[in-house]
Amino acid sequence: MKEKLIDLLACPKCGGDILLAYASKYEDKEIIDGVLTCKKCDREYKVVRGVPRFADLGKIEADKAETAENFGWQWTHFTQEDPKYNDQFLGWIKPVKPDFFEGKVVLEGGCGKGRHTKLAAQWGAKEVVGIDLGDGVESAFALTRDLPNTHIIQCDIFKLPLKRLFDYAFSVGVLHHTPDPKKAFHSLASKVQKGGHITAWVYGAENNEWITRYVNPIRESFTSKMSQPMLYQLSKLPTLSLFLTTKLIYRPANIAAKGFAKKLFYNDYLNHLGTFGWREQHNIVFDHLVAPTAFYISKEEFEDWWKEAKAEDVEIIWHNSNSWCGFGRLGGSPASE
Repeated sequence: MKEKLIDLLACPKCGGDILLAYASKYEDKEIIDGVLTCKKCDREYKVVRGVPRFADLGKIEADKAETAENFGWQWTHFTQEDPKYNDQFLGWIKPVKPDFFEGKVVLEGGCGKGRHTKLAAQWGAKEVVGIDLGDGVESAFALTRDLPNTHIIQCDIFKLPLKRLFDYAFSVGVLHHTPDPKKAFHSLASKVQKGGHITAWVYGAENNEWITRYVNPIRESFTSKMSQPMLYQLSKLPTLSLFLTTKLIYRPANIAAKGFAKKLFYNDYLNHLGTFGWREQHNIVFDHLVAPTAFYISKEEFEDWWKEAKAEDVEIIWHNSNSWCGFGRLGGSPASE
């Protein structure tokens, strides 16, 4: 943890300023172990292995803890990097471009292994704070610790230990895995100062009826309850089918016969997946099977989030014919305040 992060922190219980009580271990100007304290209510929060910990999985709601545990395992095992992440990320945060990050204080709601935190920092953000509830913070910290403008925090997205000082907040693929996606969105928005911007990417309800009808029951009752190592091995079977289908049918069809390809089931998304190799496709399959909670958001519902946040200049984009990207400027006080 870099000491300058303290300027952005606030007690998640009372909103008071956070101070560094003491640091017992430093490495290259990073606080590796130490204790933070609230100036107002005297609560203490530990810094462990370089990450300030504002959440105890043993003391939070069961559904949150289960989601954090499952995804935490994922992000400590699927730690690969891929040059295609840049374009993939930009697809999820349309219409934002890399130069938009320049000089901004940025908040990422659900950083996973930190790949988007790293990109935001490399694209010129003044400071980037990535938050996550699970053990993925360990991988995120390892990936970003050498970047002077990145910070990783373990906390609950519904109880953010941050001041309202951010110019931009984004959340990619996280809100729909929380118990209350809309509330999580507004919690994130509440840390963006007036005139700042927010981006959210969520699963769409439209065109995903086959998932909610056939895949979700299997995920909810079976795969999300398996041990993660067992699911890791089991998920290789559907990954093999997906990999062969995208590589042998969808990619060739979209290159040689676009008219035919457009008629294929779920073509936009499966063609996109075909650009990735085995490891990333396995990660995607595992991701869809491991989640205890997953909501699919309709366009109408998604638009209501932005209206309630009093956002202006909102753009809602249909992405890969299966998900929604939203971007807007916060012109008033978010609904959660």
